[in-house]
Amino acid sequence: MMGIDRYRNNIKSLTHFLFAGCLLASVSLSAQQTKVLQHGAHRVGKRTDAEMATWRGYGLGQFIHWGVYSLFGGELNGNYYNGAAEWIRSWKDMPHGVYDSAYKQFNPASFNATQWAKMAKQMGVRYVTFTTKHHDGFCLWPSKYTDYTIANSPYKKDIVKQVVDAYSKEGIDVYLYFSVMDWHNPDWRYDLKTKEDSAAFERFKLFTKNQLTELLQQYPQTKGLWFDGTWDNSWKKSGAFTDTLEQYLKTLHPGLIIGSRFRADEFGNRHVDANGVLMGDYEQGWERKIPKTYADVHGNDWDCVMTIPENGWGYQKKWLGHWKSTNEILEMTAQCVSLGGNFVLNFGPRADGTFRPEEVTIAKEAGDWMKINSAAIYNCEYTGWEKQDWGYYTKKTGENKVYMIVFNVPVSGSLKIKPAKNTLVDKAYLLTAPGKNLSLEKLDYGASFIHVSSTGYKQPFVIVLETKEGSEKSDEQKAKT
Repeated sequence: MMGIDRYRNNIKSLTHFLFAGCLLASVSLSAQQTKVLQHGAHRVGKRTDAEMATWRGYGLGQFIHWGVYSLFGGELNGNYYNGAAEWIRSWKDMPHGVYDSAYKQFNPASFNATQWAKMAKQMGVRYVTFTTKHHDGFCLWPSKYTDYTIANSPYKKDIVKQVVDAYSKEGIDVYLYFSVMDWHNPDWRYDLKTKEDSAAFERFKLFTKNQLTELLQQYPQTKGLWFDGTWDNSWKKSGAFTDTLEQYLKTLHPGLIIGSRFRADEFGNRHVDANGVLMGDYEQGWERKIPKTYADVHGNDWDCVMTIPENGWGYQKKWLGHWKSTNEILEMTAQCVSLGGNFVLNFGPRADGTFRPEEVTIAKEAGDWMKINSAAIYNCEYTGWEKQDWGYYTKKTGENKVYMIVFNVPVSGSLKIKPAKNTLVDKAYLLTAPGKNLSLEKLDYGASFIHVSSTGYKQPFVIVLETKEGSEKSDEQKAKT
C-alpha cells in the first residue's frame, strides 16, 4: 500500500485540485430546470465530437471479466455461490484470508492476448471493455499505489498492457473497467458517518485519482473508462470530487469517454442529476436489459451490457439457469442498434486464461453472421419507422439505406413495412443478392408487403431498402368514421 508520508504530501495537491474543480462554471441547461447545480450535467444532448461519433457507430462490443475470482469459479469446497462469481469474496462462506491470499496462485499460463483479440475480431466486435480492477481490489497492472497487483503474483507480467496492445493491433478500441469500490483498501468506506470515516475516505479518493491517472498515462490507447462500484453513500456524498475528477481525467486524455455510472451531483443523484439531465457521455442504466421503445432512452446515447448465462460475469464452473443461444445474442444486437444503442456481450475467461467452449462457439457463430450482415449493424441508427413483428429496422447513418433484420417470418411469407412520414422505398433486395430486386406490394396508408419464402430460415437475414424523400399519392378512399 501507499506510504502515509506520500498520502500527506499529496493531500495538499488534492485540496488544490478540488478547489480548482469547484471553480468550473455551472452550465445553463434549460428553462424547465428548477435547481442550480454546480456538479450536475455540463451538457444537454449528445456529444458531437469525432470520438463520440465513433462510439455511436460501434454496434457490437465485448466485455471481459477476469481476475482472482476466476480461480474459484463461483465454488468453494464443493458449494456454489448463488450469485455473480466475481462477488464470491462477499459470500458469508468465503473466509477473507482464503480469498485475499489466492492471488499467490494466479498464474494464467495459457493466457494469450493476441488469441483473445483475434477471436474478438472474428466475432465482429468494434470495442472491448476490460476489467483492470474489480471490487476485490486486485490490479491486473503493476500499480505503484498498492502491493495487491499482478506484479506480486506468480504470473508477474502486466496483463492490462497485453490486452490493450493486442486489441489495438487488431483495430478494436479499448475501454478500461475500474471498480471504485475496493474491498482490499483499508480506507474504503460504504458510508461516511464519523470524522474518522471522512478522513479515511479522503485518502481513498486520492488513491483512486492516482490509480486512474496511472492507467491513462500507462495505456494512452485507452478510449474511455467504464466505472463500477459507485452506488454506495460514500461515493454519492462526494459529488464535488467526482465531478472535478471526471473533468481532470478528460484534461489528461482529450476525447475520453465516460459513462453515467461514474459520478453523482451534490444531492447524491447518479446517472441523471437533480434536473433529470444525463451526467456522463452515455447512459449506462441498461445492464442485462434492453429498452422496449426509443422513448425509453430519452434521446441519450446508450449501450446494453449482457451476459450469456442469466447473471454470469466472471468465470463460473457451472452456468446457472438459461444460456443464451447465438441467435438470441444476434437478436439482442439488432434490437439495441435499432433503438440507437450498442450491444456489449460479456465473456468470463477461466483462471488459466482460456475461454469456455460455449463462449468460443458463440463468438464464432456470431462472427460468421456478422461477416455477411455487419452492414446492418455498424454505423447504424434508429429509423423512426413503425416496428413490425418480423424483426428490427436499422438505418445507415448519413445514407438512404434502411435494413430489415428479419428474425420471424410469418407463415404467409409477407413482411409488412411502413416507412416514416415523407419517406418512400425505391427498391428492396436481400443484402446477399443486391442485383435481384424484391417485389413491393403497396397497401393502404403508406404500407407495403415484401414477399419472401415462408420456410427454410435457420438464421436471421437482412433485406436492404433504398429510400428517397417523398409521399405516396393514393386514390384510396379513407374510411369515414
